[in-house]
Amino acid sequence: MGIRKLAAVGIAAALVATTATAASAAPDQRVDPAVLQAGLDRMARDGAQGVQLRVVDGDRTLLLRSGTARAGSPRPVPLNGRFRVGSVTKTFVATVVLQLVAEGRVSLDAPVSNHLPGLVDDRITVRMLLQHTSGLYDYTRALPLDGETFLKERFTRHDPRDLVAMSTSRPLDFTPGERHEYSNTNYIVAGLLIKQVTGKSWERSVNDRILRPLGLHATATGGLVPQGPHARGYLQINGKLVDVTALNSSMAWAAGSMISTTADLDRFYAALLDGDLLPPAQLAEMKKTVDGYGLGIYEFPMPCGITAWGHGGGIPGYITLSINADDTRLEMSMTTGALDEDGVDGLDDTLIAAFCP
Repeated sequence: MGIRKLAAVGIAAALVATTATAASAAPDQRVDPAVLQAGLDRMARDGAQGVQLRVVDGDRTLLLRSGTARAGSPRPVPLNGRFRVGSVTKTFVATVVLQLVAEGRVSLDAPVSNHLPGLVDDRITVRMLLQHTSGLYDYTRALPLDGETFLKERFTRHDPRDLVAMSTSRPLDFTPGERHEYSNTNYIVAGLLIKQVTGKSWERSVNDRILRPLGLHATATGGLVPQGPHARGYLQINGKLVDVTALNSSMAWAAGSMISTTADLDRFYAALLDGDLLPPAQLAEMKKTVDGYGLGIYEFPMPCGITAWGHGGGIPGYITLSINADDTRLEMSMTTGALDEDGVDGLDDTLIAAFCP
């Protein structure tokens, strides 16, 4: 869910731009844990309260961390900690929709109104939702997501149709299909589409179709707080660090409410990109990009010739990043602390160290 500047779309754009200037490396070089650790330490010094990182480097798995799990405490970030994944949720939701396409129950290029009459403009197709080319106004721009107002409203329960109404009460940002522009509203509609087609909520569908088959036992489709070990999430409000770990995730719903771990996200993306969750035709559709965005997934071209896939996510208190290539997979969670929203020192070097050492 794109709540902060360092949310999903912002992270993806920044990473592609920054890594493109790095020096190439020989493909047989392996990841250096010390370089990764140095990058994490710089993130913590730059204002992240804590960072946990999982890098799969061929047949080797590296687990690293920096910072602390709670402000004012020396307790380290748990290596198996749970966290809010924000817009990484969108890849799960897109996967379910594409499974329905494979089953012949949904057509990518048919109007959404075939299933949800009157909800959105009749020109908007299912593909446009998943690829953010619908032109729908992003409802999060109308939510109180910063400062004291957010603290007062963060436990409010939001009905998904009300979130869509926040969008459709305003004009489209552009003609459907004209261009790519990230909007969380698209995935609220996608969640409603799943319910309409299957008779089950998107949460139940994700659980039945992805979480249970893959054994992702530490992943949940929402919750007031992450259960089990976790680092606390913070926002800086009026110069003070405020704990915002607890919130009503209905504000993000199918656009960004999920909770997971680096191990579960690694298993999910590995299964997805290996073709275990989608037939070849639908996986190929997922990877057809507009401005670097496919159907619920970003393309990350790396300077050493690697093409990686994944998603980023931001929700108050947490920033998540998952980038996955053939021989290297990186899953990261950062608690925001007193982070400067204009950048995260050390992030670029960490990514280059992982994918182009």
